Amino acid sequence: MSADPVDALLGHLSSGDTAVAEKAFLAYEPYLRMVVRRQLPARLRAKFDSVDVVQSVWADLFERLNQAHWRFPDADHLRAFLVKVTRNRFIDHVRRHRQPLEREQRLAQTQPEEMPAAPDPRPSEVARAEELWEQMLASCPPGHRDILRLKRQGFALADIATRTGLHPSSIRRILYDLARRMAERDKRDQRSEVRGQ
Repeated sequence: MSADPVDALLGHLSSGDTAVAEKAFLAYEPYLRMVVRRQLPARLRAKFDSVDVVQSVWADLFERLNQAHWRFPDADHLRAFLVKVTRNRFIDHVRRHRQPLEREQRLAQTQPEEMPAAPDPRPSEVARAEELWEQMLASCPPGHRDILRLKRQGFALADIATRTGLHPSSIRRILYDLARRMAERDKRDQRSEVRGQ
């Protein structure tokens, strides 16, 4: 009797059975992630992690297993094959991120004149935003408009609560109700446009 539970799945692995493939993936995922983590330099950890590599390997391999009808004599051969493929995919990820990483620098090291300018919104975007703002104010009871103005200025719920004397959960409910009313209004407008066409 085999000590490796994957041995029992090998005969069904290339049959296209997603449940079998999932069991094999779950059996080997921790091991393959460890293979990646051992090689992953700290400077690349912000770009991708072991899960990204292993999942991309598995998504690709599952499709190919069905097409190629690969057979593995035992779990050790399958594991060796998966390790090799995972290492190759890891190298692909490293190569893809190497050049951008070499060009990056910390924000604190960037001089203000070197910072890219933020693109200004187009006049049509400004007009649409102002129109939406006016619609939101019109949909909002007068007593809630200060909440909306503070939220637009970027205040957190706790700060708005302090300034208005309302509980944060009440403010959250007011904003949620307004968002729901605006969404319903959009749906009505869309239905009217469809009927008009």
